[in-house]
Amino acid sequence: MSLKILLLGAGGREHALAWRLSRSDLVEHIYICPGNGGTLTANKCSNLDVISLTDFTGLVAFALKNDVNLVVPGPEQPLVDGIETHFRNVGIPVFGPNVLAAKMEGSKAFAKDFMMRHGIPTAKFKVFGSNQFENASDYIKTCGYPVVLKASGLAAGKGVLIPGSQEEALAQLKLIMVDRAFGSAGNEVVIEQYLEGPEISVLAFSDGYSIVPLPPAQDHKRIGEGDTGPNTGGMGVYAPAPVAKPEIMNRVMKEILRPTVDGMRRQGYPFVGMLFIGIMLTKSGPKVLEYNVRFGDPETEALLLLLDDKTDLAAILHACAEHHLDSIDIRFKPGYAVSIVLAAAGYPGNYQKDKEITFTRVPYDFNIFHAGTKEVNDRIYTNGGRVLVVASYAPTLEKALKFAYEGIDTIKFEGKTFRRDIAHRALTPEAKTISDNRTAITYAQAGVSVDAGNNLVEVIKPFVRATRRPGANAEIGGFGGAFDMKAIGYKDPILVSGTDGVGTKLKIAIETGINDLIGADLVAMSVNDLLVQGAEPLFFLDYYGCSRLDVHVAAEVVKGIAEGCRRSNCALIGGETAEMPGMYQEGDYDLAGFSVGAVERQQLLPKMKAIQEGDILLGLTSSGVQSNGFSLVRKIISRSQYTYSSPCPWGNGSINIPSSHDPLPSSPTDPSASPPVVTIGRALLEPTRIYVSQILPIAKRGLIKAMSHITGGGFIDNIPRALPNNLGCYIDASAWPYPPVFQWLKREGVVDALEMARTFNNGIGMVLIVSPRDVKLVKELLERDDVDVKEKAEVYEIGMVTRDVGVEMRNLMAWSSL
Repeated sequence: MSLKILLLGAGGREHALAWRLSRSDLVEHIYICPGNGGTLTANKCSNLDVISLTDFTGLVAFALKNDVNLVVPGPEQPLVDGIETHFRNVGIPVFGPNVLAAKMEGSKAFAKDFMMRHGIPTAKFKVFGSNQFENASDYIKTCGYPVVLKASGLAAGKGVLIPGSQEEALAQLKLIMVDRAFGSAGNEVVIEQYLEGPEISVLAFSDGYSIVPLPPAQDHKRIGEGDTGPNTGGMGVYAPAPVAKPEIMNRVMKEILRPTVDGMRRQGYPFVGMLFIGIMLTKSGPKVLEYNVRFGDPETEALLLLLDDKTDLAAILHACAEHHLDSIDIRFKPGYAVSIVLAAAGYPGNYQKDKEITFTRVPYDFNIFHAGTKEVNDRIYTNGGRVLVVASYAPTLEKALKFAYEGIDTIKFEGKTFRRDIAHRALTPEAKTISDNRTAITYAQAGVSVDAGNNLVEVIKPFVRATRRPGANAEIGGFGGAFDMKAIGYKDPILVSGTDGVGTKLKIAIETGINDLIGADLVAMSVNDLLVQGAEPLFFLDYYGCSRLDVHVAAEVVKGIAEGCRRSNCALIGGETAEMPGMYQEGDYDLAGFSVGAVERQQLLPKMKAIQEGDILLGLTSSGVQSNGFSLVRKIISRSQYTYSSPCPWGNGSINIPSSHDPLPSSPTDPSASPPVVTIGRALLEPTRIYVSQILPIAKRGLIKAMSHITGGGFIDNIPRALPNNLGCYIDASAWPYPPVFQWLKREGVVDALEMARTFNNGIGMVLIVSPRDVKLVKELLERDDVDVKEKAEVYEIGMVTRDVGVEMRNLMAWSSL
């Protein structure tokens, strides 16, 4: 195979690519459009400066005429404009994505939505259109965190603003949305949370299926030393960045690169080319800042020096374009590479061109790549803001820097500007501690603290003791828990067990930092499942898993679990706390619960043979969304203008469990004081109602034929589980007041009423099936005065058992008309 390559671009990136590609035995010739003063004389290369980069028709005609069989676009604009399609239509492969895949760089809003759909970690964000300036301003004022403003479209690397205050953020928002500082690039604005931590650049080859990352690099964006002054296109790079340790890169591959490539392919636009991702290494793990869809500059100038000498770049690019990257052996050299930009005076602002450049020594330990240069009468002159890039490779970072700065001393032109502190972050004493020195390590250094676990046990003991009941002493700290069945007087008991979690509601608890409510949900989901079988909950065990144990957070969670156990008269007799660094993301935790109950054999539910046509369905109200459907809830919130810290738009609702996060009036004795503001996050975390104390005495009297806990699957999937196979039922959606939270979710998410019925509880958390003759008595018993007001649900007749199998939803228009 012989390759004739059309390389598009005029910067240092393109010169570096031409230099490396020309070393391939596969490459016959490289045409560079338009090229620069350095590519003009490069081996196997010729500049093509008579055709514009925007003239796709002309470029295709040239490629066909000159037998070009691989196109390599350097800058992003031609890719975003769809150049890949023009060449693909004539059978010429392109190392670069199609127009839809290129939107990952061309539209930050598109990329952010993609990340949300595929669970790729990134900053919290909201997108606003050009006519939503007021909404965007309100979001900045109420979101509760420092923000970054991004023009969604391409803005020549200048469309990201990092304000230092809320006032500055509002002024910069006006600059983008009203003053149109970035033109059409600002038609959409992404407002996202400011992330803290070291930033790395990860570039990876992809053919749409396979993905091979290059060593992680660290860029220097600002013009001044010490990372001061305005942002630029990049003043220097070093790689590999020591901060990106192997365990971090494993997470980057698992959590970012692989889900990105797989997600793009599944959505119909497989990514081909160089995927370039800006990543912030936050305390909770790597998070994506942005996607780029081409080689970086000045990353490329350094990274190409790290390719093993026997690794053929041309073969890699061609294999990606032809979708067989897995057939190429890609290797990298040990050691370090750096690239340092020489800029014109005044860059990134106004700068002068046409300054003659002189080179006083032939490069030996360094490479010189031309960026903004031109050749006139065999002389080289400046022709851009970033003029040259000096790159070098060495076994150590210190030597690579030494070679590069020695190379800079051999270059002279008026106004030469460069940073003398490239790689300063890797040369600090703290960074230098990252070495291969092997020392003795402990379990704690591996991320597991036995002391923290012991401290947690002591902290939660008072909560656990509060759940004591006959049969259990409710003391923890041993290897297991015991329960004495004889002590509670059952004659012919059947044991009933249940296990559950709280689903993605847990994500909201973690994100909001409100951790003392979610434990009650864990208990409720399990004990309500026991209740529907007529069983009395006896004891409960929990599982708490995390990356690193935060005793305060874990204690808050267990406090909620203990409160749920107390409300259901269920003893908390034990559990497991698992600290597993590397298994969970930093800052996350996971919950699971296991409960056991007992019921006398003759009282076991459901009584399938007793259920018949005409039996009445009684619905007991829920406490809100409870613990199901939160994947849809989170999706609705992510697409709205709201965040979890926004004031609740459907009202404050009720609060069953006191929480340290519940806002209090500034003056409780002042009758004119404003009511407390409840956030969306706090309202959604309202714990699942526990129905045990209200229903269990009635079940023991034999007045209930069956029960259905309305959890995942809503009415449609849950109620049939309580009915014989030959019977069904109808539900009258107008029979109870439709709660405001579900009205809001339906309206904000544009969710169909039937979809609501099969996803959420819609205000009814438990359904009882009773004989028509017992309805009045059962309702009276459910509404008795000895039920704790916090536990008491309202009761409605919501439907009837019928001969038609399945669940018929009637009067759904009642939900749509609200």
